[in-house]
Amino acid sequence: MAGDVALLLPAVALAGWCPLSPAGAQTTQLLLDPPWTPAVLWDEVTLTCQGSGTPGDTTWFKNGRPWGQKGRDSVLVTKEGTYECHRDGTGFSPTVLVLDDWLVLQVPAGPLLEGDNVTLRCRAWESFITRVRFYHEGKELRGSLEGMQLSLPPLQLHHGGRYLCKSTYRLSVEVTVTVHELFPVPVLEGPSEPTEGSPLNLRCRSPPSPLRPRARLLHLFYRDGVLVGGPQGSPQLHVPAVGVSHSGGYTCEVRSGDGSVRKSSARLRLAVRRIPVSGVSLSAQPPGGRVALGDLLALSCAVAAGTGPLSFSWHRGGSASPLGTGPRLELRVGGEDSGHYQCRVTDGDSAAQSPPLRVTVLVPVANATITPVANATVPPVADATPVPPAHRVGTGAPVTLRCSVRAGSAPVTFWWLRDGREVARGPLLALGDAEPRHSGTYRCVATNQLDGHRVFRALSPELALLVTPRGHRDTASRKTQDRAPPDLQTPPEEEGEVLYADVTVTERAGAAPRGSRSDPPQVTYAELPGPRGRHRDSSDSYENVL
Repeated sequence: MAGDVALLLPAVALAGWCPLSPAGAQTTQLLLDPPWTPAVLWDEVTLTCQGSGTPGDTTWFKNGRPWGQKGRDSVLVTKEGTYECHRDGTGFSPTVLVLDDWLVLQVPAGPLLEGDNVTLRCRAWESFITRVRFYHEGKELRGSLEGMQLSLPPLQLHHGGRYLCKSTYRLSVEVTVTVHELFPVPVLEGPSEPTEGSPLNLRCRSPPSPLRPRARLLHLFYRDGVLVGGPQGSPQLHVPAVGVSHSGGYTCEVRSGDGSVRKSSARLRLAVRRIPVSGVSLSAQPPGGRVALGDLLALSCAVAAGTGPLSFSWHRGGSASPLGTGPRLELRVGGEDSGHYQCRVTDGDSAAQSPPLRVTVLVPVANATITPVANATVPPVADATPVPPAHRVGTGAPVTLRCSVRAGSAPVTFWWLRDGREVARGPLLALGDAEPRHSGTYRCVATNQLDGHRVFRALSPELALLVTPRGHRDTASRKTQDRAPPDLQTPPEEEGEVLYADVTVTERAGAAPRGSRSDPPQVTYAELPGPRGRHRDSSDSYENVL
């Protein structure tokens, strides 16, 4: 025996033997039968060389020198030593040590990977040795001792290192055990800021070792420590459409099929970005935002793009104080509610607002009155007890009557009636030099309308105009004249309150008014402000025109 010599040999390295290199390229293999390493001479060891090239084209080496076994793919070893083979296509094989020693620690031949169940055995040439001690990196191992064998738990990377066995009188050669990764630590890949509503694909990248490419692996996915996918064979997690609730810290775990090997990735922080709010629009009912005083105004806010919980607020005239919240605002409008309205929308990260919508509150005409214009050269005289009120002027005195309203939004249209028949239009009735035929009962009608569908009307109280002949000013009696009205004259400009501006003359569509052979031009005027909180006059009337 050469036991003393064997103790001087270097530790046996088992890490390099494998059918494929780590890069995946094919290498020359040197197979052992029995499949234990280091081999012992008394086991009658057979070596087989495998690799690319012509069968039989094998060169053998022993202790680093050519060995006279050329052309043979398998040989029976009869002496101890270090053996290797060479094939033209794949080069040299790893070395194999064959010992003829008193005590030998053997490990299964072939690559060892995480999760493998491995038994180390201590072989003694002397049969009386039945129990030994095992050491790992110089420390004695306790547990799992079964006489001459040491059963390791499913291999982990920390199980690698130098092992030996020891009897009372003998010590084995150290054997270096290398444990290869079954798969690397996984890396979780995916977008860190996906857009809300878009699909999400996370990939847990951890390919199996090329030493065991068909190893069964399971993949699990976690969000903030809660399982959200797996266990599954696929390394991908697919979410059809992500929401804000999908934000969080993601990790993936890869397990071996039996669960003995588990590895987790680093955390991937995922923050779902909301689609910025845009395309905010505003609509009104009634359409166009024109509404009568006291009516209901409904404003609706719509968003073309934007995700997540949306907050709405309503503002008038750029005011920061909101009028209301929610996508809809309803108002029972008053006179002060006219103005520009906007809807503002935010998702907490972005904000947008609608273009301003002009809301016009139409105030119905009310409290129409007739006032004589003080431009007559002869002062008017009123009856002591007129019913209706009377305005008496002498023949030849210039007479102009003014119709006004206390409230009403422009445009306001005025009609004049004498004894119930229409005689003119416009806020001023200029009769020129008064004649007895001008005598009669006068009233004016003021109207305005909302979008051509609703017409509001106010009728003034009656005013009796009495024109006395010359020399009979105090004795003239009231008479009703049925003659056609004289041509209207433009009254002279006067100082005082300006009731109307921007006078617009438009043609009136429709049939001619009753009692008139030709339609006078329709005169409209700019806004006529009126006081709020007034009492409705009995002469005010409202009607809908279909």
